[in-house]
Amino acid sequence: MALDPADFTKCCKASGVLMVVKCRKENSALKECLTAHYNDPAFYEECKMEYLKEREEFRKTGIPTKKRLQKLPTSM
Repeated sequence: MALDPADFTKCCKASGVLMVVKCRKENSALKECLTAHYNDPAFYEECKMEYLKEREEFRKTGIPTKKRLQKLPTSM
């Protein structure tokens, strides 16, 4: 049975200080998932294109994506 990487978060929240000992299985599953994405050339290209697009927008506007996407207040 494969573990969901979100299981690591749940385990840590439930275990508190003992998470180092109790969540080894979940931590291993998380590492496997991250390593798979890290070594996936398609995922790398997707991330690179997203970064380059955001960088281009920032260079045009001078506004970071995070701030540009925030909604303006509806009433002032």
